[in-house]
Amino acid sequence: MATLLLVEDDEHVRRALLRELTGLGHAVRSVGRALDALRELTADVPDVVILDLGLPDLDGGEALKMIRAVSQVPVIVATARDDEREVIRLLRAGADDYVVKPFSAGHLSARVEARLRRLRPRRETVRVGGLLVDVDRREASLDGAPLRLSRREFDLLAFLARNAGRVVRRRELLSEVWQQPYGDDQTIDVHLSWLRRKLGEKASAPRYLHTVRGVGFMLTEPGD
Repeated sequence: MATLLLVEDDEHVRRALLRELTGLGHAVRSVGRALDALRELTADVPDVVILDLGLPDLDGGEALKMIRAVSQVPVIVATARDDEREVIRLLRAGADDYVVKPFSAGHLSARVEARLRRLRPRRETVRVGGLLVDVDRREASLDGAPLRLSRREFDLLAFLARNAGRVVRRRELLSEVWQQPYGDDQTIDVHLSWLRRKLGEKASAPRYLHTVRGVGFMLTEPGD
């Protein structure tokens, strides 16, 4: 699940949350003082900090400011005050979320998971008909069958798929795929020929990859 730093001065509450959050699959480190939390944070940054505001050595708001001075780690504050002005103050001071005491470990875990979901980048996948291009994994498939592509072939297919339905000029392919301001047209033609072969088609009978004579190339869904 997630690595958590639990900052709670009440030993009974800390032990109970540690046990229950661990039981929910999280890896939890716990401390009872703000300065100990800062030391833990600088030694090994967790996924999320759960910060109780009633700490013995520092006011929770001050502790939050000190955390923000050294890290942008997500912080969920635990407060006994369900007061709008207090919540606004904490959020403006750098808190990402808050829970009001008393709360269950399940409730807290759900808040942690929701926060982490917002931070995860979405995988980029592009679908054009039966053609699926997973840009992040650098994988492509056609009608469910994986395509074995070279690095350049994949880059070419990914760029065309991202621009499906639009005519892409040779100069644009050189710039975006080959990272060159100019080059040999034959290089593009050869790679497009290899790509067509792996898509199971010919230039004379295209399904996905079309040549727009005198202009460029276009990837479209069959039948468009």
